[in-house]
Amino acid sequence: MEDKSFNYQKVKKKYLKFLRSQEVMSEPFRDKLGQLKKFYLPISKMIREDQVRKKKTKVIGLTGGQGTGKSTISTILKIILKEAYNLETVVFSIDDFYKTLQERKKMSKKISDLFLTRGVPGTHDTKMLFQCIKNLKINKFKKMNIPKFDKSNDDRLKKHKWLNIKRKPNIVIFEGWCVGATAQKNKDLNFPINKLEKHSDSKKIWRKKVNSELKKDYKKIFRLIDKLIFLKVPSFKYVLKWRLLQEKKLRITSKGNKTMNDKQIENFVMYYERITKHMLKTLTKKADTVINIDDRHRLKSIRFN
Repeated sequence: MEDKSFNYQKVKKKYLKFLRSQEVMSEPFRDKLGQLKKFYLPISKMIREDQVRKKKTKVIGLTGGQGTGKSTISTILKIILKEAYNLETVVFSIDDFYKTLQERKKMSKKISDLFLTRGVPGTHDTKMLFQCIKNLKINKFKKMNIPKFDKSNDDRLKKHKWLNIKRKPNIVIFEGWCVGATAQKNKDLNFPINKLEKHSDSKKIWRKKVNSELKKDYKKIFRLIDKLIFLKVPSFKYVLKWRLLQEKKLRITSKGNKTMNDKQIENFVMYYERITKHMLKTLTKKADTVINIDDRHRLKSIRFN
């Protein structure tokens, strides 16, 4: 049911305009108004009710495998929260906090070659990320900047291109593929999960370091999340399929910047496989809201835990 306390037509207009801007090539959004009423409005209402009750800046974690639509959904929620409830919303990704290329080069020489590739816990600047979320939540808010990462150049953008936050937000949407992930038991690290781990991490140095990062700094960061929304894929194979589609769009929009071919994507996704599969097992019960995505990339069902 739609909430009558706001101008539905105004929300609908902005929502549809945004979706039109996102439709690339042969991938139109299906059942746009049905998705708005069944998924986006109830989630926005839940966020708003929690914020009104506590009257503090709320951090919403939005997580799910690569290509699940986290960036698109984040923007849709921001539009609704603004148009329907006049809530100031800041959106950023854990991806924007990747360590610089130089920092990852040092890490790859010191620990494992695999840390040169961005993605897994250990490749983010956790100190900066923790402080950023703390600063957004603090009562005595000061103007601040949030970093931005350029994936086509595999490095952080210069500071003058960072996101400038001038007003204290009511809502922070913190999205990312591993947001809310928990560490595995040490015994679960023993066997390689794919060719990458088998051939490039035979001594388990990389996966053990990634797991220890989740136990420490990432756990501290994820504790700052007030509500966690999990976009659940049918199985890991769809992460590869949808990541290929994501790169196809990037090739169109990146205007000549470096992108990956299909073989590179297939290899890249292996870095994410272990944690993504672990999240599918653990976050279904742990997350506050679980959205099931079907094999045709559509939002299928929603559950508020």
